[in-house]
Amino acid sequence: MIRRLFHPLDRYVFSEFTKIFVATALGFPVLLTVIDLTDNLDKYLSRNLPRADIAMSYVYALPESMYLVLPAAVLFATVFTIGGLTRHSEITAAKASGISFYRITVPIYAASVIAAGLALVLSELAPIGNRRTMELRDEVTYSSGNERYNFAFASEAGRVYKLQQLKVATGSAEAIQVERRGLEGDSSYPTYIVSAQRARWQADRGWVLLDGTMHVLTDQRPDVSIRFDSLRDGHFRETPTQLMASPKAPQDMRYAELGRYIRALERSGSDVNTIKVERALKIAVPITCIIIALFGAPLATSTQRGGAAWGIGLSLAVTVTFLVFIQLTKAIGGEALMDPDLAAWMPNALFGLGGLLLLARVRT
Repeated sequence: MIRRLFHPLDRYVFSEFTKIFVATALGFPVLLTVIDLTDNLDKYLSRNLPRADIAMSYVYALPESMYLVLPAAVLFATVFTIGGLTRHSEITAAKASGISFYRITVPIYAASVIAAGLALVLSELAPIGNRRTMELRDEVTYSSGNERYNFAFASEAGRVYKLQQLKVATGSAEAIQVERRGLEGDSSYPTYIVSAQRARWQADRGWVLLDGTMHVLTDQRPDVSIRFDSLRDGHFRETPTQLMASPKAPQDMRYAELGRYIRALERSGSDVNTIKVERALKIAVPITCIIIALFGAPLATSTQRGGAAWGIGLSLAVTVTFLVFIQLTKAIGGEALMDPDLAAWMPNALFGLGGLLLLARVRT
Protein backbone atom coordinates (compact mmCIF):
# COMPACT_ATOMS: atom_id res chain seq x y z
CA MET A 1 0.00 0.00 0.00
CA ILE A 2 2.79 2.47 0.93
CA ARG A 3 4.71 1.61 -2.24
CA ARG A 4 1.64 2.34 -4.34
CA LEU A 5 0.95 5.58 -2.45
CA PHE A 6 4.47 6.84 -3.05
CA HIS A 7 4.73 5.80 -6.66
CA PRO A 8 7.55 7.59 -8.59
CA LEU A 9 4.89 9.35 -10.66
CA ASP A 10 3.28 10.64 -7.47
CA ARG A 11 6.58 12.03 -6.27
CA TYR A 12 7.22 13.64 -9.65
CA VAL A 13 3.80 15.33 -9.82
CA PHE A 14 4.00 16.41 -6.19
CA SER A 15 7.48 17.85 -6.75
CA GLU A 16 6.40 19.82 -9.83
CA PHE A 17 3.39 21.18 -7.99
CA THR A 18 5.40 22.12 -4.90
CA LYS A 19 8.03 24.05 -6.86
CA ILE A 20 5.44 26.23 -8.58
CA PHE A 21 3.35 26.59 -5.42
CA VAL A 22 6.27 27.76 -3.26
CA ALA A 23 7.51 30.15 -5.96
CA THR A 24 4.04 31.72 -6.23
CA ALA A 25 3.21 31.73 -2.50
CA LEU A 26 6.48 33.51 -1.69
CA GLY A 27 6.98 35.42 -4.93
CA PHE A 28 3.77 37.43 -4.86
CA PRO A 29 4.19 38.63 -1.23
CA VAL A 30 7.80 39.59 -1.92
CA LEU A 31 6.69 41.50 -5.01
CA LEU A 32 4.01 43.31 -3.02
CA THR A 33 6.57 44.09 -0.33
CA VAL A 34 8.93 45.69 -2.86
CA ILE A 35 6.09 47.76 -4.35
CA ASP A 36 4.83 48.90 -0.93
CA LEU A 37 8.33 49.73 0.28
CA THR A 38 9.00 51.80 -2.84
CA ASP A 39 5.78 53.76 -2.35
CA ASN A 40 6.00 54.31 1.41
CA LEU A 41 9.67 54.34 2.38
CA ASP A 42 9.81 58.16 2.46
CA LYS A 43 6.75 58.24 4.73
CA TYR A 44 8.27 55.74 7.16
CA LEU A 45 11.59 57.57 7.24
CA SER A 46 9.83 60.89 7.86
CA ARG A 47 8.49 59.36 11.08
CA ASN A 48 12.08 58.67 12.16
CA LEU A 49 11.37 54.96 12.30
CA PRO A 50 14.47 52.78 12.71
CA ARG A 51 15.34 50.90 9.53
CA ALA A 52 15.34 47.64 11.50
CA ASP A 53 11.72 48.29 12.58
CA ILE A 54 10.69 48.99 8.98
CA ALA A 55 12.27 45.74 7.83
CA MET A 56 10.68 43.73 10.66
CA SER A 57 7.27 45.24 9.94
CA TYR A 58 7.36 43.62 6.50
CA VAL A 59 8.35 40.30 8.06
CA TYR A 60 5.32 40.47 10.37
CA ALA A 61 3.12 41.40 7.39
CA LEU A 62 4.06 38.24 5.47
CA PRO A 63 1.50 35.88 7.10
CA GLU A 64 -1.44 37.94 5.85
CA SER A 65 0.08 38.38 2.37
CA MET A 66 0.70 34.65 2.07
CA TYR A 67 -2.75 33.81 3.46
CA LEU A 68 -4.44 35.93 0.80
CA VAL A 69 -2.38 34.50 -2.07
CA LEU A 70 -2.46 30.79 -1.17
CA PRO A 71 -5.63 29.90 -3.16
CA ALA A 72 -4.16 31.65 -6.23
CA ALA A 73 -0.85 29.84 -5.62
CA VAL A 74 -2.67 26.48 -5.58
CA LEU A 75 -4.44 27.39 -8.81
CA PHE A 76 -1.23 28.47 -10.55
CA ALA A 77 0.57 25.34 -9.40
CA THR A 78 -2.32 23.11 -10.52
CA VAL A 79 -2.71 24.73 -13.93
CA PHE A 80 0.99 24.76 -14.75
CA THR A 81 1.64 21.26 -13.41
CA ILE A 82 -1.22 19.64 -15.33
CA GLY A 83 -0.57 21.89 -18.32
CA GLY A 84 3.07 20.86 -18.43
CA LEU A 85 2.22 17.19 -18.17
CA THR A 86 -0.31 17.62 -20.97
CA ARG A 87 2.00 19.53 -23.33
CA HIS A 88 4.80 16.99 -22.92
CA SER A 89 2.42 14.06 -23.48
CA GLU A 90 3.23 12.69 -20.03
CA ILE A 91 -0.45 12.33 -19.19
CA THR A 92 -0.97 10.43 -22.46
CA ALA A 93 1.92 8.12 -21.57
CA ALA A 94 0.52 7.55 -18.09
CA LYS A 95 -2.91 6.72 -19.49
CA ALA A 96 -1.29 4.27 -21.92
CA SER A 97 0.27 2.57 -18.88
CA GLY A 98 -3.15 2.14 -17.30
CA ILE A 99 -2.98 5.16 -14.94
CA SER A 100 -6.14 7.28 -15.09
CA PHE A 101 -6.26 11.07 -14.97
CA TYR A 102 -7.92 10.84 -11.56
CA ARG A 103 -4.99 8.84 -10.19
CA ILE A 104 -2.46 11.27 -11.68
CA THR A 105 -4.06 14.21 -9.86
CA VAL A 106 -4.09 12.55 -6.41
CA PRO A 107 -0.73 14.15 -5.39
CA ILE A 108 -2.12 17.57 -6.40
CA TYR A 109 -5.18 17.13 -4.22
CA ALA A 110 -2.98 15.92 -1.36
CA ALA A 111 -0.79 19.01 -1.74
CA SER A 112 -3.89 21.24 -1.78
CA VAL A 113 -4.99 19.75 1.55
CA ILE A 114 -1.58 20.65 2.99
CA ALA A 115 -1.97 24.17 1.55
CA ALA A 116 -5.40 24.45 3.20
CA GLY A 117 -3.88 23.50 6.56
CA LEU A 118 -1.14 26.09 6.07
CA ALA A 119 -3.79 28.70 5.24
CA LEU A 120 -5.66 27.92 8.48
CA VAL A 121 -2.47 28.44 10.47
CA LEU A 122 -1.68 31.68 8.65
CA SER A 123 -5.23 32.98 9.24
CA GLU A 124 -4.54 32.79 12.99
CA LEU A 125 -1.03 34.23 12.75
CA ALA A 126 -1.99 37.13 10.46
CA PRO A 127 -3.88 39.20 13.11
CA ILE A 128 -0.92 38.94 15.48
CA GLY A 129 1.45 40.00 12.71
CA ASN A 130 -0.83 42.85 11.66
CA ARG A 131 -0.91 44.28 15.17
CA ARG A 132 2.86 44.11 15.42
CA THR A 133 3.20 45.69 11.98
CA MET A 134 1.01 48.61 13.04
CA GLU A 135 3.10 49.11 16.15
CA LEU A 136 6.41 49.06 14.30
CA ARG A 137 5.16 51.49 11.63
CA ASP A 138 3.42 53.75 14.16
CA GLU A 139 0.24 53.59 12.11
CA VAL A 140 -2.51 53.78 14.71
CA THR A 141 -5.30 55.59 12.90
CA TYR A 142 -7.53 57.80 14.99
CA SER A 143 -11.06 58.92 14.31
CA SER A 144 -11.59 62.57 13.53
CA GLY A 145 -12.90 64.83 16.31
CA ASN A 146 -12.91 64.47 20.09
CA GLU A 147 -16.17 62.60 20.56
CA ARG A 148 -17.46 59.19 19.60
CA TYR A 149 -20.91 57.63 19.97
CA ASN A 150 -22.43 54.14 20.23
CA PHE A 151 -19.42 51.96 19.48
CA ALA A 152 -17.74 48.76 20.61
CA PHE A 153 -14.00 48.39 21.15
CA ALA A 154 -12.31 44.97 21.11
CA SER A 155 -9.40 44.90 23.52
CA GLU A 156 -6.95 42.15 24.49
CA ALA A 157 -7.66 38.93 26.44
CA GLY A 158 -11.26 38.65 25.27
CA ARG A 159 -12.31 42.05 26.63
CA VAL A 160 -14.93 44.15 24.82
CA TYR A 161 -15.96 47.71 25.74
CA LYS A 162 -19.26 49.23 24.64
CA LEU A 163 -19.78 52.96 25.11
CA GLN A 164 -22.73 55.19 24.32
CA GLN A 165 -20.63 58.34 24.39
CA LEU A 166 -16.94 59.19 24.75
CA LYS A 167 -15.50 62.68 25.19
CA VAL A 168 -11.73 62.91 24.91
CA ALA A 169 -11.51 66.56 25.98
CA THR A 170 -13.05 65.87 29.39
CA GLY A 171 -11.86 62.26 29.69
CA SER A 172 -15.38 61.04 30.35
CA ALA A 173 -17.74 58.36 29.05
CA GLU A 174 -21.47 57.71 29.37
CA ALA A 175 -23.34 54.39 29.55
CA ILE A 176 -20.30 52.13 29.47
CA GLN A 177 -20.18 48.32 29.58
CA VAL A 178 -17.09 46.16 30.06
CA GLU A 179 -17.27 42.46 29.25
CA ARG A 180 -14.49 39.99 30.04
CA ARG A 181 -14.96 36.50 28.64
CA GLY A 182 -13.90 33.83 31.12
CA LEU A 183 -12.68 30.26 30.71
CA GLU A 184 -15.40 27.65 30.36
CA GLY A 185 -15.46 25.32 33.33
CA ASP A 186 -12.90 27.38 35.30
CA SER A 187 -14.58 29.13 38.23
CA SER A 188 -11.35 30.95 39.07
CA TYR A 189 -11.55 32.87 35.78
CA PRO A 190 -15.27 33.60 35.24
CA THR A 191 -17.02 35.80 32.75
CA TYR A 192 -18.06 39.17 34.12
CA ILE A 193 -20.01 42.12 32.77
CA VAL A 194 -19.64 45.57 34.32
CA SER A 195 -22.25 48.21 33.47
CA ALA A 196 -21.88 51.80 34.63
CA GLN A 197 -23.80 55.01 34.09
CA ARG A 198 -20.61 56.94 33.46
CA ALA A 199 -16.83 56.69 33.71
CA ARG A 200 -13.99 59.12 34.31
CA TRP A 201 -10.38 58.90 33.13
CA GLN A 202 -7.66 59.69 35.67
CA ALA A 203 -4.07 59.76 34.48
CA ASP A 204 -2.75 58.15 37.68
CA ARG A 205 -5.54 55.60 38.21
CA GLY A 206 -6.92 54.85 34.74
CA TRP A 207 -10.66 54.52 34.19
CA VAL A 208 -12.95 54.81 37.21
CA LEU A 209 -16.47 53.48 36.59
CA LEU A 210 -19.27 55.23 38.48
CA ASP A 211 -22.74 54.13 39.60
CA GLY A 212 -23.04 50.66 38.16
CA THR A 213 -23.39 46.93 38.60
CA MET A 214 -20.94 44.04 38.19
CA HIS A 215 -22.37 40.66 37.13
CA VAL A 216 -20.16 37.60 37.64
CA LEU A 217 -21.30 34.62 35.52
CA THR A 218 -20.12 31.10 36.29
CA ASP A 219 -21.21 27.58 35.36
CA GLN A 220 -20.67 26.04 38.78
CA ARG A 221 -22.32 28.46 41.18
CA PRO A 222 -25.15 31.04 41.18
CA ASP A 223 -24.45 34.28 39.34
CA VAL A 224 -23.40 37.20 41.53
CA SER A 225 -24.44 40.85 41.11
CA ILE A 226 -22.65 43.64 42.96
CA ARG A 227 -23.75 47.27 43.02
CA PHE A 228 -21.03 49.90 43.30
CA ASP A 229 -20.64 53.66 43.51
CA SER A 230 -17.18 53.58 41.94
CA LEU A 231 -14.95 50.83 40.59
CA ARG A 232 -11.49 50.83 39.04
CA ASP A 233 -10.71 48.09 36.50
CA GLY A 234 -6.94 47.61 36.50
CA HIS A 235 -7.04 45.97 33.06
CA PHE A 236 -8.94 48.83 31.44
CA ARG A 237 -5.75 50.61 30.38
CA GLU A 238 -6.81 52.20 27.07
CA THR A 239 -6.71 55.99 27.21
CA PRO A 240 -9.56 58.12 25.82
CA THR A 241 -7.42 58.84 22.74
CA GLN A 242 -6.78 55.14 22.18
CA LEU A 243 -10.52 54.43 22.44
CA MET A 244 -10.98 56.89 19.58
CA ALA A 245 -8.89 54.59 17.40
CA SER A 246 -10.62 52.96 14.48
CA PRO A 247 -12.14 49.62 15.55
CA LYS A 248 -10.34 46.47 14.59
CA ALA A 249 -11.11 45.11 11.18
CA PRO A 250 -12.18 41.43 11.04
CA GLN A 251 -8.85 40.48 9.44
CA ASP A 252 -7.09 41.91 12.51
CA MET A 253 -8.87 39.49 14.86
CA ARG A 254 -8.40 35.77 15.28
CA TYR A 255 -11.34 33.40 14.82
CA ALA A 256 -12.18 33.02 18.54
CA GLU A 257 -11.62 36.72 19.19
CA LEU A 258 -13.94 37.59 16.31
CA GLY A 259 -16.59 35.27 17.74
CA ARG A 260 -16.47 37.06 21.12
CA TYR A 261 -16.69 40.40 19.36
CA ILE A 262 -19.77 39.27 17.40
CA ARG A 263 -21.55 38.02 20.53
CA ALA A 264 -20.86 41.30 22.31
CA LEU A 265 -22.24 43.31 19.39
CA GLU A 266 -25.32 41.05 19.19
CA ARG A 267 -26.12 41.74 22.83
CA SER A 268 -26.01 45.46 22.09
CA GLY A 269 -28.43 45.04 19.18
CA SER A 270 -25.89 45.81 16.44
CA ASP A 271 -26.04 44.38 12.92
CA VAL A 272 -23.32 41.72 12.73
CA ASN A 273 -24.17 39.95 9.46
CA THR A 274 -21.15 41.34 7.58
CA ILE A 275 -18.79 40.39 10.40
CA LYS A 276 -20.31 36.90 10.53
CA VAL A 277 -19.52 36.47 6.85
CA GLU A 278 -15.94 37.57 7.52
CA ARG A 279 -15.63 35.04 10.34
CA ALA A 280 -16.95 32.21 8.15
CA LEU A 281 -14.49 33.21 5.42
CA LYS A 282 -11.61 32.53 7.82
CA ILE A 283 -12.48 28.84 7.38
CA ALA A 284 -13.93 28.97 3.87
CA VAL A 285 -10.89 30.64 2.25
CA PRO A 286 -8.43 27.91 3.36
CA ILE A 287 -10.84 25.23 2.10
CA THR A 288 -10.82 27.14 -1.19
CA CYS A 289 -7.32 25.73 -1.73
CA ILE A 290 -8.86 22.26 -2.09
CA ILE A 291 -11.83 23.43 -4.15
CA ILE A 292 -9.65 25.41 -6.55
CA ALA A 293 -7.44 22.37 -7.16
CA LEU A 294 -10.54 20.27 -7.84
CA PHE A 295 -11.72 22.91 -10.32
CA GLY A 296 -8.34 23.74 -11.85
CA ALA A 297 -7.02 20.23 -12.59
CA PRO A 298 -9.52 19.29 -15.32
CA LEU A 299 -9.58 22.88 -16.61
CA ALA A 300 -5.80 22.83 -17.03
CA THR A 301 -5.96 20.11 -19.67
CA SER A 302 -7.05 22.84 -22.11
CA THR A 303 -3.63 24.59 -21.87
CA GLN A 304 -1.91 22.20 -24.26
CA ARG A 305 -1.96 24.58 -27.23
CA GLY A 306 -1.90 27.90 -25.41
CA GLY A 307 1.30 27.32 -23.46
CA ALA A 308 2.43 29.44 -20.51
CA ALA A 309 0.57 32.58 -21.61
CA TRP A 310 -2.72 30.68 -21.73
CA GLY A 311 -2.01 29.15 -18.31
CA ILE A 312 -1.34 32.55 -16.74
CA GLY A 313 -4.43 34.07 -18.34
CA LEU A 314 -6.61 31.15 -17.27
CA SER A 315 -5.33 31.30 -13.69
CA LEU A 316 -5.87 35.04 -13.43
CA ALA A 317 -9.36 34.80 -14.95
CA VAL A 318 -10.44 32.09 -12.49
CA THR A 319 -8.90 34.00 -9.55
CA VAL A 320 -10.66 37.25 -10.47
CA THR A 321 -13.96 35.42 -11.00
CA PHE A 322 -13.67 33.75 -7.61
CA LEU A 323 -12.88 37.07 -5.88
CA VAL A 324 -15.90 38.68 -7.55
CA PHE A 325 -18.08 35.83 -6.28
CA ILE A 326 -16.75 36.31 -2.75
CA GLN A 327 -17.48 40.05 -2.79
CA LEU A 328 -20.94 39.42 -4.22
CA THR A 329 -21.93 36.80 -1.66
CA LYS A 330 -20.35 38.90 1.12
CA ALA A 331 -22.68 41.77 0.17
CA ILE A 332 -25.67 39.42 0.02
CA GLY A 333 -24.86 37.96 3.43
CA GLY A 334 -24.19 41.40 4.91
CA GLU A 335 -27.64 42.58 3.83
CA ALA A 336 -29.26 39.50 5.46
CA LEU A 337 -30.56 38.31 2.09
CA MET A 338 -28.85 34.98 2.82
CA ASP A 339 -27.54 33.29 5.94
CA PRO A 340 -24.01 34.71 6.57
CA ASP A 341 -22.38 31.28 6.84
CA LEU A 342 -24.10 30.10 3.67
CA ALA A 343 -23.04 33.28 1.87
CA ALA A 344 -19.39 32.70 2.83
CA TRP A 345 -19.45 29.11 1.58
CA MET A 346 -21.45 29.73 -1.61
CA PRO A 347 -18.40 30.43 -3.87
CA ASN A 348 -16.77 27.18 -2.70
CA ALA A 349 -20.00 25.28 -3.35
CA LEU A 350 -20.37 26.70 -6.87
CA PHE A 351 -16.74 26.14 -7.85
CA GLY A 352 -16.74 22.69 -6.23
CA LEU A 353 -19.79 21.71 -8.27
CA GLY A 354 -18.15 23.11 -11.39
CA GLY A 355 -15.00 21.13 -10.63
CA LEU A 356 -16.95 17.89 -10.26
CA LEU A 357 -18.70 18.50 -13.59
CA LEU A 358 -15.38 19.18 -15.32
CA LEU A 359 -13.84 16.07 -13.78
CA ALA A 360 -16.75 13.99 -15.02
CA ARG A 361 -16.06 15.17 -18.57
CA VAL A 362 -12.30 14.52 -18.53
CA ARG A 363 -11.16 11.62 -20.69
CA THR A 364 -9.47 9.20 -18.33
